[in-house]
Amino acid sequence: MDERSTIAAIATAPGRGGIAVVRISGPDAFAVARKIAGRVPAPGRAAFSAFRAADGALLDRGVLLAFASPKSYTGEDVVELQCHGGAVTPRRVLDACFAAGARLARRGEFTERAFLNGRLDLSEAEGVIELVDARTRRAADDALARLEGRGSRAYRDLYERALETSSTLEHALDVSEDELPPAFAADAARELDALRAECVRAIKRAEGGRLLREGALVVLAGPPNAGKSSLMNALLGTNRAIVSETPGTTRDSIEESLDIGGWPVRLVDTAGLRETADTIEREGVSRAEALADAADVVLWLGEGEPPVRFGPRAMKVHSKCDLSRGPGLNVSSVTGEGIDALLGAVAARLEEAAGGADDSSPTPSGRERSLLSEACAALDGARDDLVLAANAARTAATALGRLVGAEYSRDLLDALFSRFCVGK
Repeated sequence: MDERSTIAAIATAPGRGGIAVVRISGPDAFAVARKIAGRVPAPGRAAFSAFRAADGALLDRGVLLAFASPKSYTGEDVVELQCHGGAVTPRRVLDACFAAGARLARRGEFTERAFLNGRLDLSEAEGVIELVDARTRRAADDALARLEGRGSRAYRDLYERALETSSTLEHALDVSEDELPPAFAADAARELDALRAECVRAIKRAEGGRLLREGALVVLAGPPNAGKSSLMNALLGTNRAIVSETPGTTRDSIEESLDIGGWPVRLVDTAGLRETADTIEREGVSRAEALADAADVVLWLGEGEPPVRFGPRAMKVHSKCDLSRGPGLNVSSVTGEGIDALLGAVAARLEEAAGGADDSSPTPSGRERSLLSEACAALDGARDDLVLAANAARTAATALGRLVGAEYSRDLLDALFSRFCVGK
């Protein structure tokens, strides 16, 4: 990769729209824009101009915004050309950028350059893609907390503590034990335990990150005619599932997305669980059981208690309280009674699974959880042996260094930024 080249890409989503943005970044960004627009405004200012191809043909008229290094998103000279949207004009303006000396940006290359130029760290860069992908306000707020650097500060402090402890223990290996303070070993052990406890606390919050990014799987399960499809329609506020008094109407799983208390949810209606000789229905039952086993929350609408194998993930729901009351959460798909209480109970269960609410810092990503686990495993070693303690601190510091981006590889950057769209 040539980081000295000038790159360009369409930064807005494709399709019909009033405005599209073509972004240019790199050492020749101003020169490229000048060839297209005839001029570049002073950094931080905007200008209206005609956009022309290399042969002088008019492409569009629009607005230019200029940002000088290092005060830009990427840390390089950046120009954004705002033209009319649609399928043709943005592409023609981008082609003019290529003719003027820019090359097409790779996926996420603008944000990657922001990282390489110190404008973002890895955690903040992950916050960018998570904000774009957010499906609920809660997920967006979590991504914004990451983008603001709240997670980075906590992880950076953890890394610096591990690095200092590692340095102290490495130094201790080079001197006689008689020269060390009497409480040296005990103090070092306490610090290693404290570091591990911080890693464990962060790891516990990673489940919340998974739920926010991937969505929680909430499955309606129970025997035929228990009211699963009616309840799904009531929760969605639309007639999504077919409702019939004939047992076995639902044979395949029906899935829809739902926002429950800020948690993005995959709500799935499943086939009624029963023994059957019908081949198609039996396959539906098998799929229903597999989904319930994988669910984060199982809403059980059957008689009696939920199957033991669902464990604490199961919530007993009596879905026909307009006809009679029953054990568990009483709701009515007909009158709407208890629906809000059920949604609140599901949100509370997801909150509990995520380790509790904590708006002060974002939830760890999958990459961060893996590295926190690596550091935690290293710190779970012997405390009374100075060599083992030094090795533990060194390994933990290395893992936490990769977490904050103090150490990184080309493969890591490719894996992270390939998740972005071209133009971001």
